[in-house]
Amino acid sequence: MSKRVVIYTDGACKGNPGIGGWGAFLSIDEHVRELFGGELQTTNNRMELTATIEALTALKYPCSVDIYTDSVYVRDGVTKWLDNWKRNGWRTAGKQPVKNQDLWEQLDRVMAQHTITWHWVKGHSGDPGNERADSLANLGIQELRERWL
Repeated sequence: MSKRVVIYTDGACKGNPGIGGWGAFLSIDEHVRELFGGELQTTNNRMELTATIEALTALKYPCSVDIYTDSVYVRDGVTKWLDNWKRNGWRTAGKQPVKNQDLWEQLDRVMAQHTITWHWVKGHSGDPGNERADSLANLGIQELRERWL
């Protein structure tokens, strides 16, 4: 039987594009793990995707995962658009190249190892997991600023 993992993810960007951060809050039973990082020149959508990729990559074995995100882009990308993008050679319904294809391909690979249920939460609405993921994403930005700017 696979472990049940709850993951909250968030991305943040100061300027879009600009300096960005990502955060993930994972809990398995009574264990908690927090992850964060950032990039100097990125977009909010790339940070949202990166948070999810990094959280899933941190899992060492196949799990049943509940992912909570405040990103409609990530939620709809995974639940509505991804299969069509792949079928259409990474082109949108309008025949345009899919933005952030590199990250969508990574996410697709790491998702395949797990059974995932997706949940959308309203950002900045008091959900403790979402608020922690947001804090971690901003910590990623802060750490970059202290190191590089």
